[in-house]
Formats: sequence, structure tokens, C-alpha cells
Amino acid sequence: MVTVHRSARLIFTTTLGAVFGFFIGVSLPAVSLTKIRFPSSIITSLDVAFTELRRPNPPPNRSLEDEGSEGVPKIYVPTNPRGAETLPPGIIVPQSDLYLRRLWGEPSADLKTTPKYLVSFTVGINQKKNIDAAVKKFSENFAILLFHYDGRTSEWDEFEWSKRAIHVSVKRQAKWWYAKRFLHPDIVAAYEYIFIWDEDLGVEHFDGEKYIQLVKKYGLEISQPGLEPNNGLTWEMTKRRGDREAHKDTEEKPGWCSDPHLPPCAAFVEIMAPVFSREAWRCAWHLIQNDLVHGWGLDFALRRCVEPAHEKIGVVDSQWIVHQVIPSLGSQGDPEDGKAPWEGVRTRCKNEWAEFQARLLGADQAYLSQRGRG
Repeated sequence: MVTVHRSARLIFTTTLGAVFGFFIGVSLPAVSLTKIRFPSSIITSLDVAFTELRRPNPPPNRSLEDEGSEGVPKIYVPTNPRGAETLPPGIIVPQSDLYLRRLWGEPSADLKTTPKYLVSFTVGINQKKNIDAAVKKFSENFAILLFHYDGRTSEWDEFEWSKRAIHVSVKRQAKWWYAKRFLHPDIVAAYEYIFIWDEDLGVEHFDGEKYIQLVKKYGLEISQPGLEPNNGLTWEMTKRRGDREAHKDTEEKPGWCSDPHLPPCAAFVEIMAPVFSREAWRCAWHLIQNDLVHGWGLDFALRRCVEPAHEKIGVVDSQWIVHQVIPSLGSQGDPEDGKAPWEGVRTRCKNEWAEFQARLLGADQAYLSQRGRG
């Protein structure tokens, strides 16, 4: 009986407490949890903690992108190349090359050799034998690039070296048109020196490796081989001198040079067979105008790309060439107003020279005016 009374008393007490608690609760003002204020530091810490609990760290060998859109961190690196600011710097490849790669196997095993220099020729099939002779003057350290202005590429396959060369075919274009579009400094950054040569050059007395040695010896950032004196020379500066390895200045006709350190007495090479260092080409490429395809006038302006120009631009005499003066591009023009195709091409060359000079003068004046206002 005692046990029964105790149980009844416990039930009664519990019920009475619940009823009493209910009335106390309804008599007090409601409290909203949303109105409870915590310090912002606590909220932030809690938020981060709960976020980390909900999103575990990605396992090894998985990208954050595998975790969904919320797993990709917001990236903005202003020092990245323009347009790539939202990429992590470690994945960016800002430069390329013209090395030929396989479609199979490991990429690391693709390249048996990595040429250090690049030689480009702008060619037509009629000069095939001449180009074959020229290419054989360059060792495996030189990559060969042919720009075909006549569209005929397969006929070069008779040469073994042609199978390793890079061929770019766009009909009826000039050397500097190709150079502007296919030799961007970031594309040819792998090469220490870039040769941009015409197709009508005799190379019997030329050797590519020896030429590079002399260019480095004399510190030439922009250079060309000396030209045979008896073959239609225009400028004294580019004439080969038989008593030396290289030269950097000359004497011209009276009144031709306003300063002995300026073209055409110094800091000058012609555009038929220039050779650029990697650094000099980065500047020279920007100097080429998109619509002025013949490059006339560039030779007088290249001095702006190296300093001091009269020390870093020169002619290599002991490795010399012959300019055969074959007007091959003339045949790529159209007859207009009763003029032969070559006449129209020559007229445009002269007009481009005048236009380039006008643009350069205008750019100089605009810069000096802006600097004066600053």
C-alpha cells in the first residue's frame, strides 16, 4: 500500500508542475530568437565553422572544381597577363613555340631536339632550289619556317628537311604581313634569334652557326650578313668589308647622315635579311603596321628598339650573302591602269614608305605634346 500511495503522489506532483509551468509560460512575453544579438565576430566564426562542416576538404588529387560551383575560390590576380586575371598563376602559360609535337605518347618525350634559333623565308616554288641551298647552311639548332605566297606547299616534300619544317600558306602576301601575324613575340619566345629573310639570297659564303657566334661576340641585337659589293647595293652600311668580321658604322654620300650615329651611317640594316635577338624582336614586332605589308621604312626605325643603337645594330662581314634581286613578288600583283603587275607592287612599296614615315612622325609629335602637357 505504501508503494501505491507513493506512485500516486509522484504522478499528481508531476501533473501539477506541468500545469503550473504552462500557466507561467503563457503569462510571460514571447521571446524571438531572431532578436537575440551576438557579436559579429562570433557570427562569422560560427558561419565559417558550419560551412567547413558542410563542405569537407577535397581529397588528394581532386580539383576544387570537383566540389561544385561553391568549391571554386574567387581569384583575381592583377599581375597576370591581361585577360587571365581570374586564373591561378601556376596554370598560366603565357608563351608558346613552334616545336612540332606528336599526337601520341608522353608529352615530355615529344622533342628529341629543341632548336634555339628560328629562320623564316617567304617563298614561291620558283625559288625552291635557292631555298634548299639556304636551308642547308643552318644546323639542327635552327628551326625552319616557310611562308608560301603562292600556295604551293606539297612540292617541297622532295627535300628531307621540308618534312621537319613549318609551312604556312597564304596566297599573295608579303614577308612582313606574315611576320606580323605568325611571329608574335610570345609565339617565338623560345628562340634566341629570329631570321626574317627573303628568298633571293645567295649563301655560298654563309654559315648559320658561325654567324650566331659573331653576333654574340659583337653584341648585335639587330644585324644582317654583309652584302656582296658588286650586286646592286643601295646603302654603304650594308656593303661587306673584306678586312674585318663585323662593322657598325660607315661613311655615306655628303648630306645623307645628319648624325654619324644615325641611319644610314649607323644603327641601320636593310629589311631583306635582318636577324633579331629575342628582345629586339619583341619591340620590332610592335613597330610593324598591320596594313603596310612591304615593310619599307622599317629599316630606318629599328634603331628605336635597342639602346645604344649604334652599338647594337651592325653588319657581319665575314659571313656574307649575295642579293640576287629577283622581283618575285611583282608577279603576285594585278595589272591596273595599263601598268604591269610589278609596277603596281613597286608603287605601293613607295607609298607605304611615305605613309610609315608620316605615322611615325605623327606618333612622335603626339607623344612629345602629351609629355609637355604633363
